[in-house]
Amino acid sequence: MPAKSPAIIRLGVSLLISFLIPFQGFSQNLIQGAQVFELHCANCHNFKDDGIGPQLAGLKGIVDKKYLLDFINNPKALIDANVARAQDKYKKFKSYMPSFNHLDPKDLQDVIAYILEKPSPKIIGKKEKLALENPIKEGIQFSGETINLKKILKFPFTYTSQVNTRINKMTFHPISKERIISDLQGKIYVVDDKNQLSEFLDISKHFPHFTNKPGFATGLGSFAFHPLFAQNKLFYTTHTEPEIKGPSDFTYGDSLRVKLQWIITEWTMDDPSAKVLSGKSREVMRVNVIDQVHGMQEITFNPYAKPGDPDFGLLYIGLGDGGALEQRRGFIPNNPEHAWGKVLRIDPLGRNSQNGKYGIPTFNPFVGKKGLDEVFAQGFRNPNRISWLHDGRIIVSNIGQRHIESLYMLKPGKNYGWPLREGTFAIDSTMSTNTVFLLPKNDAQFGYTYPIAQFDHDEGNAIMGGFEYTGKAIPSLRGKYIFGEIVRGRVFYIPISEIKEGTQTRIRELKMQLDALPITLKELVKANKVDLRFGQDAHGEIYIITKADGMLYQIVPSK
Repeated sequence: MPAKSPAIIRLGVSLLISFLIPFQGFSQNLIQGAQVFELHCANCHNFKDDGIGPQLAGLKGIVDKKYLLDFINNPKALIDANVARAQDKYKKFKSYMPSFNHLDPKDLQDVIAYILEKPSPKIIGKKEKLALENPIKEGIQFSGETINLKKILKFPFTYTSQVNTRINKMTFHPISKERIISDLQGKIYVVDDKNQLSEFLDISKHFPHFTNKPGFATGLGSFAFHPLFAQNKLFYTTHTEPEIKGPSDFTYGDSLRVKLQWIITEWTMDDPSAKVLSGKSREVMRVNVIDQVHGMQEITFNPYAKPGDPDFGLLYIGLGDGGALEQRRGFIPNNPEHAWGKVLRIDPLGRNSQNGKYGIPTFNPFVGKKGLDEVFAQGFRNPNRISWLHDGRIIVSNIGQRHIESLYMLKPGKNYGWPLREGTFAIDSTMSTNTVFLLPKNDAQFGYTYPIAQFDHDEGNAIMGGFEYTGKAIPSLRGKYIFGEIVRGRVFYIPISEIKEGTQTRIRELKMQLDALPITLKELVKANKVDLRFGQDAHGEIYIITKADGMLYQIVPSK
């Protein structure tokens, strides 16, 4: 743990106290129920705010024990049977909760009793009257432009239950220029010019503790080639391991159970031109996370930096808040003394970090100041993608909580507000973070940086960052940053010429065609959750990935 973070010790003590106080005066059954809840339910639920699933306070008198028991045992059956409450939650959260019928019947009874003991969250004063139910009234309009999709290939199944593939990221090989695409289940593929697929790496064969769990931010998170890959043969990956399998560089304190660790690994390949990775590896960084969500979804290098530029060879790391808010530790992402809810920046070739395995750029914004040396910017919930515009500016996409999805212009030392801000709206820390308000009149004094573009959940449930189109095949897309919405699979753009910090760039929607016929990604996937991702090849052309069915499409010119 970095010596420059004495607040970590105080954090551990406060977390222990916050965990123990709610159990005072409980019967043994309720204590057991609380333990079962922490072990099996707290990844997705709490008693204040919606997370992956709904908050569960205040259910007594609204739902009965039988409904809860039936739902926990087989949620899909109740949803498919059109039980009203089950259908309502499914429509809101767009996913099936896994069955927990493997739990001991007594544990199920205890956890239900514990849930039903929780009163509704308190509402402070009359502030609820000022809450915004529809923060952004203006919807995203169709731009009048249509993009054409071409099927490239379908990826092989890597999982047999619920989710068949978890295709997540695409870039290109620095030498061969072939497309490189990863599956969260642990595999990285090469796609050649003939669209033939081969396996570059199966990370599960190298790490015995490798873990992934569909529905959570686990598995093989991201990968990146060093800008000097052709010379130094260095390649980087991130993956998850359960609980504590090694000493961590960033910890919460001994009192808090760790659900996962994110690990950055550096690989030195024997042959940089090889289509199968062979060589040696070393661990660069290991980070504890409090939960299985909002993890390390992005690592990347500045593709436009040249040797001699200050930013050349520096690794940017998008690290989410790790579910801190869902676990009632929302103070973590807004504090530069903690690693979570940040974009970090390191020099993987350096060795002046606390663990001696990477370097700290001397011009990082918190070097010599209060805060972690690794922190580049703070105040994110889930900075899931980072990409550069050709003019050198950086765009980061941030998945929101219950209202706002945002794009930010990433700059050193800036605070993007989470969890006291969501987009250009305020959150009251005394109330549910599912509620947003207009900014206070004295907002300027807090120094938050606001999005360059945003949309609310009328338009989509989760943002997916993309790329500036730099290809030549479709001139009408040049000068546009292409991105989208994960769940519904809508594809958007903002004109780069219109981006101006301090104002909101108007978002336009692109319609799609396949084989000259109008189509939506939802219709192609035939599922309620598309799980949209974007990729870009060496020529600047953009690809669309539908993770739900493992399909890869290229955006191509109309015929």
